Amino acid sequence: MRRSLVTALGLALALASLGAAAGSREPVRFHAPEGSPQAHAHYRDLLARGDTEEAAGLLALIRTPHAVWLGDEGPEDTEAEARTVVRTAARQGTVPVFVLYQIPGRDCSGYSGGGAGTTAEYRAWIDAVARGIGPHRALVVLEPDGVALLPSDCGRDDAAGTRTEARYAELRYAVGALERLQGVKVYLDAGHPGWHTVGALTPRLIEAGVDRATGFAVNVSNYHTDEATTWYGKLLASCLAYATGGGDPAACPNQRWTRASAQAWLDEHAAALPADRLKHFVTDSSRNGRGPWSPPAGAYTDPQDWCNPPDRGAGARPTADTGDPLHDARLWIKTPGESDGRCLRGTSGPEDPERGAVDPAAGEWFRDQALELVRLARPKLVR
Repeated sequence: MRRSLVTALGLALALASLGAAAGSREPVRFHAPEGSPQAHAHYRDLLARGDTEEAAGLLALIRTPHAVWLGDEGPEDTEAEARTVVRTAARQGTVPVFVLYQIPGRDCSGYSGGGAGTTAEYRAWIDAVARGIGPHRALVVLEPDGVALLPSDCGRDDAAGTRTEARYAELRYAVGALERLQGVKVYLDAGHPGWHTVGALTPRLIEAGVDRATGFAVNVSNYHTDEATTWYGKLLASCLAYATGGGDPAACPNQRWTRASAQAWLDEHAAALPADRLKHFVTDSSRNGRGPWSPPAGAYTDPQDWCNPPDRGAGARPTADTGDPLHDARLWIKTPGESDGRCLRGTSGPEDPERGAVDPAAGEWFRDQALELVRLARPKLVR
């Protein structure tokens, strides 16, 4: 009987995860940044009010290892910040996680719009990040939505697809410049299981240079459950291997197939694939403790279920001990407590109709949401 895709990979891949030496039993500890001044001010205010239980929970949220986002500063300042982070992590014996968010035209100029002005500027910025990291260990999540939300997806391309082709070239450059660093592992953002199907996203990742990356990242800044994200990751890894071997991505099982049908396809087509052809992945569990939000039926023309949904909780803590040889780490990639933007859900605003208040701008500390993540965390942040 053929073994399933996961069991066929064997121990070798697990030992290779995160560059650990074979036979090493030392657990990977991820870096915990200090947290923003706004987050700590919120903590102090809770203490001053005598809300010691909520203060303890918020402090646990702030102190949990999470990614450092780079993308709002120029090359010189970004290089200095990256260097400071990796040196601090090295002294602590931890591994930092960076999110690079500077691709030209990022977020289709939406809530998190910005990025470099030209391809040349972006390459210079990536080179600065590479210099800052230098010989140190780091995980890099490359450009959230950079593959899943192309210029062609939001009407910002010309008839010849020039901007989309430039996007792919920019991502390929970034993968090459960073993956060649000895201690760095690069994961291209791959959206989430509620978005593109496996077969649709696979050609995009290939075009973006995933063949030279360690792998891809799933569920960045989103809310899908661990079960859904890891299954999506396994399907995507198998489809990438199948496609690079000459198969048609459209034939791959996607996240909407039944488990039995998808597993049957994996057993037939993926179990015999060479292990070194299968890409690894990381997942974001920072805000998925309660899973995705289901908007009230018919309430909004654009529910924006990804944008500051109510009553979500922090998810499982970061770890490289996932029990799955393809799943390199469960991480807190999105900084929990930071707003997704001023959500209007298809209304004229300015208030978020789900919250009855104006949400903070993208990236700003959102006190109400932070406390929701603490109160509804699964597992609990403070026992």
